[in-house]
Amino acid sequence: MTRVVADISVSLDGFVTGPDPGPDTGLGAGGEALHTWAFSDDPDDRRLLAEGTARSGAVVLGRHLFDVVDGPNGWDDTTGYGAGEVGKPAFVVVTSAPPEAVRLSGLDWTFVTTGLADAVAVARERAEAASAASGRELDVVLMGGGATIGSALEAGLVDVLMLHLAPVVLGAGTPLFTGGSPLTLTQRSVTATSTATHLTYDVH
Repeated sequence: MTRVVADISVSLDGFVTGPDPGPDTGLGAGGEALHTWAFSDDPDDRRLLAEGTARSGAVVLGRHLFDVVDGPNGWDDTTGYGAGEVGKPAFVVVTSAPPEAVRLSGLDWTFVTTGLADAVAVARERAEAASAASGRELDVVLMGGGATIGSALEAGLVDVLMLHLAPVVLGAGTPLFTGGSPLTLTQRSVTATSTATHLTYDVH
């Protein structure tokens, strides 16, 4: 069965970007420190990154995050999703309107204008097709931003929550949790490295 996995890096004070994120400023002031683990040489960091990429049948992201990764200071061949790993998943963007142009035209983009639930449904279809083609069970991965993951958790769309807790206090930025309904989680794994504490929870 295709799982929906919310996978995001977060600061100790609960922010997934620093202040003033955007296409020209990336993850905002200090926000890049959230992803130090993804460029680490620590074997556990490398393993978790490779495993996460390998399980990605399709990836969902919100429009604000798309504008950052597709912006002038966004992804390239060395920093894109799964850079250096085998294969690239389909990407599904939740947006009110598709962009006029896409810089990262070499990736498989689908723009869904009818809401998050429909975007997850489209991503599930793409992941299931990729699973059938590869003979492996692949997941839908919600990579963010914070509002997209928060909305997905609130709507009951998430099966697994993976947090990469960075040893940084940003003081401000985009919060991951902004209230809403209580969540019941079951902790499944904890992996601590020098750059992050990687936490996996089942969401009930």
